[in-house]
Amino acid sequence: MTVRELRTDVLVIGGGTAGFGAALGAARQGKSVRLVEGTSKIGGVMAFCPGMPWGGGYPTGRSIGGVFGELTDALLALEPPMAEVRPSTLENFGYEVIYDHEAAVFAMFQMLEDASVEVHLNTFAGAPVMEGERIARVECTDRTGPIAIEAGMVIDCSGDGDTSARAGVPYVVGDGRGNMMGVTLSFSMVGADWARVFAKGDPYFEEEAAFGIAQGLIHPDLAKLYLMKGFHPDTVFCNSVHIRGVDGTDPQAVARATQEGRRRCHQLARFLTRHVPGFEAARMSELGPTVGVRETRKLEAVQRILASDLRRGAKPDDGIVACDNPIDDVMRGDEAMTHDAIVAKGDYYTIPLRAMVPERMQNLLFAGRLVCADPAAFASVRGMPQCMAMGQAAGTAAAMALASGVPVQALDPVRVAAALAAQGMRGIGGDRLERHVPALEAA
Repeated sequence: MTVRELRTDVLVIGGGTAGFGAALGAARQGKSVRLVEGTSKIGGVMAFCPGMPWGGGYPTGRSIGGVFGELTDALLALEPPMAEVRPSTLENFGYEVIYDHEAAVFAMFQMLEDASVEVHLNTFAGAPVMEGERIARVECTDRTGPIAIEAGMVIDCSGDGDTSARAGVPYVVGDGRGNMMGVTLSFSMVGADWARVFAKGDPYFEEEAAFGIAQGLIHPDLAKLYLMKGFHPDTVFCNSVHIRGVDGTDPQAVARATQEGRRRCHQLARFLTRHVPGFEAARMSELGPTVGVRETRKLEAVQRILASDLRRGAKPDDGIVACDNPIDDVMRGDEAMTHDAIVAKGDYYTIPLRAMVPERMQNLLFAGRLVCADPAAFASVRGMPQCMAMGQAAGTAAAMALASGVPVQALDPVRVAAALAAQGMRGIGGDRLERHVPALEAA
């Protein structure tokens, strides 16, 4: 079969929030960009879990800015608005963005189109072809057959890092002992009566969950029900069904987990309509097409982010995005859910660019949940806004490396951070996020 040969300055693997940011970051620096995504939709977890809030984009109550801020502002400016910024009902999470899913996806595709990014959907990235310490091209495939994409720079935003691993980049899986966070299948209930559903003020519905578990009506892992007001009135987003012990790098394991997730979601929906006031006339909608995977491989980099760095509010010179997310750990092995604050109230830390730069591979960067971090730190840095910003940083860095003709390891990371600050990223490059957000507090 004939192999189609394509060329691009920057190849981005994976069209989740990190890949979206990376493609824009590179394209807006004048580089040709091809974005390869294995599914029919960009967005990653937000595509697999329609309605999943963008949490973590407002450290100390101020937006991190950049591409995330631009996308949020675009949705807020629509008539009627297709997004809202409001406090999370969950402890230690601060403000989050809820949005109309289809409007957000359309806006993201439009931003990529406006930046002249070539998007390859339903296309799988496979083995890299190496030339020493460089990736010369990546073998891909779509329904028409094999494709070889030659690239000056490669940015791996795939989440699982298959191509980087095949290129020889060292990695750890999960917590280093193979334990990965639980995967999640989400859905919404439409036609719920918000006033009655949320009358008690318990964000986790623990009393109702205990009754359901005791009666054998819902799975024992549902000791807390993560039910949140959706974007549209009387819609409740259900982020409750977490499945332990799933290897997200194994397609068959993911398929089995998705069917188990469907089973538990339908069970939970029946329980809500029969036993939780306000859901009597509601029905299930927007059941995710597959489980959302939180954690698999984390690639080794020049620097590893440590939880101790985060706890002291570290803001290194090469910090490329601000964050104050709690340690949002989801059922690794036998462990429970945690939402423990990692920084003092009103403070934040920044994620260093060096945690996305491999030690040896000269034309590879990575972003999103491939970032090099210890287990507790990873549970904090992995929010979608941060992934979007990490991608933007990787795309900007890739363009700068190409322009200078240097390996990524030779880039001055402080210059990259300064470039991102000039692009509107807040809380980095000398800008300090202060807690003064009357507009948000009023909302």
